[in-house]
Amino acid sequence: MSYIGKIPATGNFVKLDAISVVNGQAAYTMQSDSVNFTPESANHMLVSLNGVIQAPISSFTISGSTITFASALSTGDIIDFIMVYGNVLDIGTPSDDTISASKLQTDSVIEAKIQNDAVTRDKINAISTSSLPAFEAKGTSGDTDGYIQLNCELNTHGIKLKSPPHSAGQSYTLTFPSTAPATDKFLQTNSSGVLSFADAGGITEADAFRLTTAVNGSGLNFITSNIERIDETSFSKIGTGLTESSGVFSFASTGIYLVQASFNWYSNNNNYTRGYIYVTTDNASYDSVAQSTEYIQAGELSNGYTFAFVDVTDVSQVKVKFAFMGGDSSSGVLGDTAETETGFNFIRLGDT
Repeated sequence: MSYIGKIPATGNFVKLDAISVVNGQAAYTMQSDSVNFTPESANHMLVSLNGVIQAPISSFTISGSTITFASALSTGDIIDFIMVYGNVLDIGTPSDDTISASKLQTDSVIEAKIQNDAVTRDKINAISTSSLPAFEAKGTSGDTDGYIQLNCELNTHGIKLKSPPHSAGQSYTLTFPSTAPATDKFLQTNSSGVLSFADAGGITEADAFRLTTAVNGSGLNFITSNIERIDETSFSKIGTGLTESSGVFSFASTGIYLVQASFNWYSNNNNYTRGYIYVTTDNASYDSVAQSTEYIQAGELSNGYTFAFVDVTDVSQVKVKFAFMGGDSSSGVLGDTAETETGFNFIRLGDT
């Protein structure tokens, strides 16, 4: 803006606090909002005493925050007001609430000028980019690695998330799961640092069944009936358990399972007997994946055991059934409803 004549002076314009006159006293302390105030010089002041404007230097002088009148004041004298104006030779101290954001130079506000704990959440709207984080917790050389601390509501204690040391040379990203957490899950990562909620270890599925009555026959015989889940009060399955229909066992969840079969054989003649575990991966064709072979003396009993690890990738396609092979029609496998003679166990060991 252009002016005719001298450009108006700018500065910090302040009306000082009222001063009570003391009889016989010439010097008084100047304050603004109860804080001692030091003007630029006496020539920057407008002082009124008893309704008369006082001349600087000849009627009063200043030293720091002290104003001294040319003569001691008396009872009844009134210091009407003291106004202080800025330095007319430069911009001076701006008046309160007069500086706009556009007047501040870029990067001019440094850390030392910001009061501790002065920046609240409403003043922060941190935005990440593809190359820069919203926040960066830096370490201090020779002191500590970078970390962030999450405090309790009273800010008396908290937990810290801390960077690996410099010697580890690590730079990686951990991406949190896109699904909500669930009971008994833990965070696991893949090779890219993508986290997911997984089963927290231990056995999550275990079930047991048995043959309730003896079955005999020569040749290959699939066990298709008289099967029950163990029902003693001492037994309890873990998880959902399997379902059985006509000797075909279906799994409730995917995973790697240990499938066990124990057979108690009998025969009236000397015979070789075998027990089998059959698996299908397409809900159609079955293959024998494990067998147990025993030789039985006529009129004797024998016990055999076999097992298989089955990768259940699809519960609708991967299923299991059991079979035995008797030497003749007098041989077979025993069953009972009170205790397990011939039984089948299923234990989930882990994820597929």
